[in-house]
Amino acid sequence: MKKLGVVAFGGNALLRSDQKGTIGEQEKNAYDASKNLLILLKKNYNLVITHGNGPQVGNILLANIAGNKLYNLPEMPLDINVAYSQGFIGYILEQQLRNVLEANDMDRDIITIITQVLVNKDDPAFQNPTKPIGPFYTKDEADRIAKETKSIFAKDPRGRGWRKVVASPRPLVIGNKKSIAQLARDGQIVIAVGGGGIPAFYVEPNKLQGIDAVIDKDLASSLLAVQINADKFFILTDVPKVCLNYNTPQEKSLDRITVTEAKRYLEEGHFAEGSMAPKITAAINFVENSGKDAIITKTTLLGVDDGGTRIVIV
Repeated sequence: MKKLGVVAFGGNALLRSDQKGTIGEQEKNAYDASKNLLILLKKNYNLVITHGNGPQVGNILLANIAGNKLYNLPEMPLDINVAYSQGFIGYILEQQLRNVLEANDMDRDIITIITQVLVNKDDPAFQNPTKPIGPFYTKDEADRIAKETKSIFAKDPRGRGWRKVVASPRPLVIGNKKSIAQLARDGQIVIAVGGGGIPAFYVEPNKLQGIDAVIDKDLASSLLAVQINADKFFILTDVPKVCLNYNTPQEKSLDRITVTEAKRYLEEGHFAEGSMAPKITAAINFVENSGKDAIITKTTLLGVDDGGTRIVIV
């Protein structure tokens, strides 16, 4: 019997901080990332792929601002921009993964599902924006844009500059989760919960409406993995393993940690918000609610024995 794995790609797997964001760049990155899925397919996994959209949705916002200033085009709210990013990133991933499969004589249908995710409009996250989106700026650039657009910026914990931050409410219910599970278990590769999903809430009974926010894709992916009873949850990032005292002389990489240890490290402040902290929180959520393992690792180490950091129940 095939296992079901949920693989969460970061937005930077498709658009890196040192790139302009051309479609050619993103297609090549998607192709390279997709090649790393082969080892899981060969290990008898059915797959659901999720992805971030931080760089892309930030660029969409900038294009909206420019279009409004130059041509008086109406600016789209953040939930619509997330939907935009789900569509075009899903298209790129579908196409490049298809290219990888055909190059390796494999045949699977690949299906992108535009995914809404229910949130609470009274979530305290709306009063404390922490989710970084868009490109990195210098302090002077960030101050100028903040003044012009009333945006909020925060310093990157890894020293790469300043990024816009927005509200990131906790995901509650994944839309179309039954269909996602059924399609994946039938052998299709499903791309879902792009960018953490399109945030929506019930403005009144039986009436959904979008809300201005970006849901953390790792937390949404974790919730999806639990709700479809996945066998394993993979969180992909740009470092090979989770580290304590990251980027200091006392840095220590972790091979295997329990949920209890992970919670203690979180409380001790080892993991930055907007960076590793939500990945650890997502892994804890999956392991506690499923009893199965989560793995945080670099894209190139996906499926490699002893690759990455394994989070376990005990």
